Amino acid sequence: MIDTIYIEENIQQHPRVIEILARFPQARHITCGRYGEVFNPKGQHFRLQKQQPALILAEKYRHFALPAPAGYGIGSTKNYYFSHMLNCLYDCRYCFLQGMYQSAHYVLFVNFEDFQSEIKQLCEQTPDEPVHFFSGYDCDSLALEPVTHFAQSFLPFFAELPNAWLELRTKSTQIRSLLEIDPLPRCIIAFSLSPDDLAQKLEHKAPSLQRRLEALAKLQQQGWLIGLRFDPLLYQTGFEQHYQPFFEQVFAVVDPNRLHSVSLGTFRLPDNYFKKIAKLYPEEKLFAGPMVSQKGMMSYPAALERSLMDFCTEQLLRYIPESKLFPCTL
Repeated sequence: MIDTIYIEENIQQHPRVIEILARFPQARHITCGRYGEVFNPKGQHFRLQKQQPALILAEKYRHFALPAPAGYGIGSTKNYYFSHMLNCLYDCRYCFLQGMYQSAHYVLFVNFEDFQSEIKQLCEQTPDEPVHFFSGYDCDSLALEPVTHFAQSFLPFFAELPNAWLELRTKSTQIRSLLEIDPLPRCIIAFSLSPDDLAQKLEHKAPSLQRRLEALAKLQQQGWLIGLRFDPLLYQTGFEQHYQPFFEQVFAVVDPNRLHSVSLGTFRLPDNYFKKIAKLYPEEKLFAGPMVSQKGMMSYPAALERSLMDFCTEQLLRYIPESKLFPCTL
């Protein structure tokens, strides 16, 4: 899977680095001063690199947990996101990361303890108020779990923070490390889901909808809190005939009474990201759809967006109370 690994010079003897290198004994090892030397240069071709990404092992020095954008959250007033990785194992055509980054290589920050220290400090600032932390903004939280042991490292840490909530957002079926421990009462495993026909066309390399639902069901049966993330909702002619049976399929598996939250939002990308991605994939029908630029974001026209959101909201409220539904307003 990974045939080239870049390692920052300062962390060559870090225990996580040594462990990961041992996992890929045939991989080529290349040292670098800082990961940006490999990750940030202009002129790289994201689409070509995505065919065989390298892994970059790096150390992060600051900004371990950042305030989440306004409108991003599931009810809390204290919302932060943190990224132990940059870039994703999957190749979803609508993903903003391919517009944000120059490179398709994976960056893994191995100094987990520094992330944990800052997260603990943020929790201690408001000890009587819940603080939500979101993983899965710049990567998939679980897709590389067998390599990173991210969840295995962070779940025991979060279990000791009485006011911390953790959301692991994922499309992955790599749930073994979760099934091997008791569920955490303040951890939400949030699955991103799309209708199967759209997933097959646009969510390349990701597990099928059926496999995600099977993983979700196993976790819910064991007692884990589950979140459903219908984001992005994608418009196509006759979208009602796609989304209505899709929600029926999901809730035939999910127990709504044991569901933590549901969020939904329509397709949107910053203008410059959209232009970059559309140039990478000129043949992609998604980018030739009915799009308009509004306040620096490329999205559907307001009336079309509203009809998509209204229909999906109406369908979801057949299964869940409104208190569990969180429209994304980004």
